[in-house]
Amino acid sequence: MIGPREYPTALGASSRESITLLGTDLARDVMGSVGFGELAFWLATQRRPTRGETRVFEAVLAALADHGFTPTAIVTRLTWLSAPDSVQGALAAGLLGGGSRFLGVTEDCGRFLHGVLTSTEGELPGDDAGWDALALETVTAQRTAGRFVPGLGHHVHKDGDPRTPRLFEIAAEEGLVGPHLALFAAIGRVHPQVLGKTLPLNGAGVCGAALADLGLPLELLRGFALLARTAGLIGQLAEELRHPVANDVFLSVDLNNRSVAPDPYEPDSLGGRHG
Repeated sequence: MIGPREYPTALGASSRESITLLGTDLARDVMGSVGFGELAFWLATQRRPTRGETRVFEAVLAALADHGFTPTAIVTRLTWLSAPDSVQGALAAGLLGGGSRFLGVTEDCGRFLHGVLTSTEGELPGDDAGWDALALETVTAQRTAGRFVPGLGHHVHKDGDPRTPRLFEIAAEEGLVGPHLALFAAIGRVHPQVLGKTLPLNGAGVCGAALADLGLPLELLRGFALLARTAGLIGQLAEELRHPVANDVFLSVDLNNRSVAPDPYEPDSLGGRHG
């Protein structure tokens, strides 16, 4: 006879008398004592972060919380307009738009930098000259392969993303500039030699580098960006309640559409080949 199954977890568990979380009493030891950013880090790593790690992590969350009327914010407001009874649907709609163009760069950059670092033979560089050499090799390889360098360039902050130097500064103050941030900074210094132009290191990219240096799971880096953006999307909905714009956005499209002739889809030519 098979006995009852067990499902071990170090996260939340409840008994009749108490709730435990990460080996602590939730009501007595966590509530009112642990900030949400610190708790989010703790939940993801199952180790309590240091004060410096918490500061860097929360700086990342602040950097990614809200960027104005991005597609994620607009779709959240429009979904709320369509289904005001479903706040979860509106938030989910915005979060589902976190991809390679918005929010996903955080994960893409962290993974990219980590891939370069783990494939580097021998010891990692010990000074700026060494990091610059590795960065030059990295950017050159990306250019040769016809690929972009994640975290390089910004459609608005063309002269420099103000979040980037600030996050570098915070990480340096806390002694948490690790190899990912070091390589990312070097890419910022040397890429004009390869690309022939100067592009800014964007905030999403530096956030990915900082999260990777904190030792957070690379597979979850986009999740932390979505965690931050959830707060921003709640703010978007709160503002929509007081100062609605979603209906204007909807009507600006609906009342200005124009009918055109059909444009039939044609598959790519196979060059006359028949199979």
